Amino acid sequence: MDTIHYISSEILELSTINDIIIQNKKIVLSKEAIHKIETCRTYLDDKIKNQDQPIYGINTGFGSLCDVKISNENLTQLQENLVMSHACGIGEQVPKAIVKLMLFLKVQSLSYGHSGAQLQTVQRLIDFYNHDVLPVIYTQGSLGASGDLAPLAHLALPLIAKGEVMYKGKQEDAQNVLSEFGWEPIQLQSKEGLALLNGTQFMSAYGIHLLMKSYKLSYFADFIGSISLDAFDGRIEPFNALVHYVRPHKGQIKTAERVRAFLEGSELISKHKDHVQDPYSFRCMPQVHGATKDTLDYVRNVFKTEINAVTDNPNIFVEEDQIISGGNFHGQPLALALDYLKIAMSELGNISERRIYQLVSGLRGLPTFLVDNPGLNSGFMIPQYTAASIVSANKQLATPASVDSIVSSNGQEDHVSMGANAATQCYSLVVNIERILAIELLNASQAIYFRRPFKSSPIIETFLRSYRIKVAFVEEDQVFYNLIQDTLHFIDDFCIENDLLFD
Repeated sequence: MDTIHYISSEILELSTINDIIIQNKKIVLSKEAIHKIETCRTYLDDKIKNQDQPIYGINTGFGSLCDVKISNENLTQLQENLVMSHACGIGEQVPKAIVKLMLFLKVQSLSYGHSGAQLQTVQRLIDFYNHDVLPVIYTQGSLGASGDLAPLAHLALPLIAKGEVMYKGKQEDAQNVLSEFGWEPIQLQSKEGLALLNGTQFMSAYGIHLLMKSYKLSYFADFIGSISLDAFDGRIEPFNALVHYVRPHKGQIKTAERVRAFLEGSELISKHKDHVQDPYSFRCMPQVHGATKDTLDYVRNVFKTEINAVTDNPNIFVEEDQIISGGNFHGQPLALALDYLKIAMSELGNISERRIYQLVSGLRGLPTFLVDNPGLNSGFMIPQYTAASIVSANKQLATPASVDSIVSSNGQEDHVSMGANAATQCYSLVVNIERILAIELLNASQAIYFRRPFKSSPIIETFLRSYRIKVAFVEEDQVFYNLIQDTLHFIDDFCIENDLLFD
């Protein structure tokens, strides 16, 4: 197994990033990337020597100070001042997995040779990545417009031996960790501070992390929904391929196909039914889960484009001999995609909670609240409350952030994406979806017990045997928090042990 990933211009796929993370690969610059970085840097140095006119972000101030020219002898101080002054994030710390993705994506963006970064600067970011020296970054502070300025400033601070990092499970001063490795602080050259701070790597890292998690939860929603369908004595006819080929949305077809596969060989699904229809939360899983799948594909394409792109400013084009100040740092494509992801994933939670409600309602021969002696035992009454509470919270989180904007930098930056807020909201929402699905699994596994001696499909029965090792059948009331937490751990372990496909 190759334990190294070479940074190059080869298109990055979601599956590639997943492999890098799962296999804990080190990253190394390819010869192609080294050549592009060095060529761009040499061009920029020559341009500064031979040209006296101001070039935005290279020998000028920033934002509304773009018309203030800076002398050549102050260019390093200009870049360091930029990093320090913009490192004003606040709030909770960004999860370490996302910080590591930010490092990776920043290296990828700088490697295309349109940013003017020094080779040693890019290499130090790689050193941080490979040695798990993770800058401490905060969730609040980015407007998602001039790049993720505040978060990326915190990402860059340790390059100049400032700020803090997480290393070996402890929060340390960056300078101390640099000394431990024998790394000298980077002397930032012209344009480098802006190359580091402009960019969408905060939003992109959140998006990639959440996409990988969302694909897995989408798979689990189909699987757990299939268990619920069998436990509720549901019908298989709405999942017949004929139904979906006359309304051929890709996700709808895929969901129906999965449910049929999960329930193949089930005694429960094939036995005679007294009812002719199921509630929508069961019958319309292909349509609802499928629409979420189609959204995931759209969001995936947006982020695939973004992580294979140059998103800082200005952009340097060596062959064309041009340095152009544009707006590739603006996060609007990501803000819209993240909002769309929020809405689509929240619907998996909405429909899951409705299945939970049906299962505990004492319908179709199931005991009220899925427990013997209801009254003496409250049984699964309150887990449904918990799921309903989370669903309501998700409706608030799913409110689009991208419809908002606010003027900054004395009016120079007069439209912003709010994509960073969408990203952190989406993180909370997707975590909530896993919790709702865990509660559904807890309920469905309990309900299916009351269908004995009939059995579900071989794949579901095998899964439930493994689950029962971790979470026992509930005979009478107990602390349900523990059962939900154990179910969450079971789902996490299952995802790690089974590399679910991104389709």
